[in-house]
Amino acid sequence: MTYVVVENCIKCKFQDCVEVCPVDCFYEGENFLVINPDECIDCGVCEPECPAEAILPDTEPNLEKWVEINTKYAAIWPNITRMGTALPGADDENGKPGKEAALSPKPGAGD
Repeated sequence: MTYVVVENCIKCKFQDCVEVCPVDCFYEGENFLVINPDECIDCGVCEPECPAEAILPDTEPNLEKWVEINTKYAAIWPNITRMGTALPGADDENGKPGKEAALSPKPGAGD
């Protein structure tokens, strides 16, 4: 089992999860974060920290696509180890459906 970041993180990018991760397995895109499933130690401390409830265990149903997305982008985006600021308008975007089309493949700044 590993944890993955799912659709609701898109256009929010809250980073409370990054602050608590003991193994620094988060990677930053322009408008989304991902978890490297090969680095995640399945401790679960990030899941309750996410204000968008966008981190789930990969054992939840229908997450195969998100496991693939997390794996793909963790390999090419920069690592992030410290909490930064959420995107402008993150609170307004939190909970909106249909955000997958807005996922930017561009990397974030990292730290």
